[in-house]
Amino acid sequence: MNKNNFKRNQYVVTLCVLYILGCGKEPSEFELLNKPNPKGVYGNSLSNGIIRDVTQLLKNPDKYLNEDILATGIVKEVCPMRGCWIQISDDSTAGGIRVKVTDGEIVFPKSAKNHNVTVQGTFVRLDLSKDQAINWKVHLEAEKGIDLNPNDIILKEEDYFEYRINCAGAVIL
Repeated sequence: MNKNNFKRNQYVVTLCVLYILGCGKEPSEFELLNKPNPKGVYGNSLSNGIIRDVTQLLKNPDKYLNEDILATGIVKEVCPMRGCWIQISDDSTAGGIRVKVTDGEIVFPKSAKNHNVTVQGTFVRLDLSKDQAINWKVHLEAEKGIDLNPNDIILKEEDYFEYRINCAGAVIL
């Protein structure tokens, strides 16, 4: 093999390696969290079924507990640290439902705020002790960069539980 062929082969191999490394790169959690356009499918594809809005679920939550449901709403908040939850609501509901995913498996982008979403997962009620409720409030504020003194927290009745959808898939429109 002459010197020119060797250099050409070396060049081709280098290009192939760079191509493989560049194309196979998965976006980082940071990139997913800061994705400018949130529209798309997250996690599993949604199955067919009756889609319920947040008001419907919260009006009679016991009817849907531990059921696999499809729910629709507007994204009101996104976990600012890891995109591991969104809070969804609708126009007629003051509260909302937290849609939780396994950290790192699905990352909801912060840009999803105020977008319509349909989610699928198990509807659950998370009951909290006094200490858990306080720690949860401290945690949520810490995610926003706010240092909250646990001794300053005054709990309300609704702070002792939270309705959630343990999400397997979502579509943001």
